Amino acid sequence: MRVGECMTRDVRLASPDQTIREAAMIMAEIDAGALPVGDGDRLVGMLTDRDIAVRAVAQGRSPDTRVRDVMSSEIKYCFNDDDLGEVIENMGEIKVRRLVVLDRDKRMVGIVSLGDLAKDGPTSNTAAALNQICRPGGEHSQSAH
Repeated sequence: MRVGECMTRDVRLASPDQTIREAAMIMAEIDAGALPVGDGDRLVGMLTDRDIAVRAVAQGRSPDTRVRDVMSSEIKYCFNDDDLGEVIENMGEIKVRRLVVLDRDKRMVGIVSLGDLAKDGPTSNTAAALNQICRPGGEHSQSAH
């Protein structure tokens, strides 16, 4: 199975200049925990609900804080024609719950999340990845920043 067969295609973007309040409202509207951040036609980061909670609210920042100030600027991604089993394994190793999905021209075509995998992917691989992701630590741990 390929990533493109189970990813979410209709993805909203946040702007680095938006406030985290505006981004949180988009997340609530679309019932998602993450938004890719785009500046023009370039992806420049990823903002998660956890970024808002830990990097903004927990540090006493205002809801008017700009997305660029709390987003993760390193974007982890995979390609839509990648083997799903390999991508799931990689998600476990790098401890991420979501990956931006690109086509081979490096244009964003979707996001693949643990939810997508639980619904449409191979369950044994998904369970193993979740087990790894849930362990504390890793470069994307909030304590690493």
